[in-house]
Amino acid sequence: MLVNIALVIGTFLFMEGVAWFTHKYIMHGVLWSWHRDHHNHHKGFFEINDLFAVVFSVVAIGLILAGVEIPELGFLAWIGAGVTLYGIFYFLFHDVIVHRRVKMKFDTSGRYMQRIMRAHYIHHKVHTKEGAEAFGFLYAPKRYDRSVKEPKVTSAKESAN
Repeated sequence: MLVNIALVIGTFLFMEGVAWFTHKYIMHGVLWSWHRDHHNHHKGFFEINDLFAVVFSVVAIGLILAGVEIPELGFLAWIGAGVTLYGIFYFLFHDVIVHRRVKMKFDTSGRYMQRIMRAHYIHHKVHTKEGAEAFGFLYAPKRYDRSVKEPKVTSAKESAN
């Protein structure tokens, strides 16, 4: 049982790297045509970008089904559960909390939430395929630690320019 729990947690953590890589090199690369509407204003609730969630869901379902149907590959079900768990956290953070696609109240005043929200907002300042930064979803480096709610403090030297 501990191995199964480790597979779920390990997969969940690994998925942040997969998401970062996919976001930087696929979404802002060869499949920018799917991701473009997410960086630009559009009408309607759904985005073409939501197809990425469908792809990851199909992968997770496939892993779970393979793990359940083929006893020798039972570990795949636990890996699929880790992918699914990451997808749930991604949806809550990205679609519900940051982009407010589902109207729910969340306390976002904590340091961690402020950091990842600021990183995501900085990512969305760029509306083109190139030039974006901060491709992670559930992790952001400490350089994004300043609150999204407090104004930027500039030095006298910056103010003079």
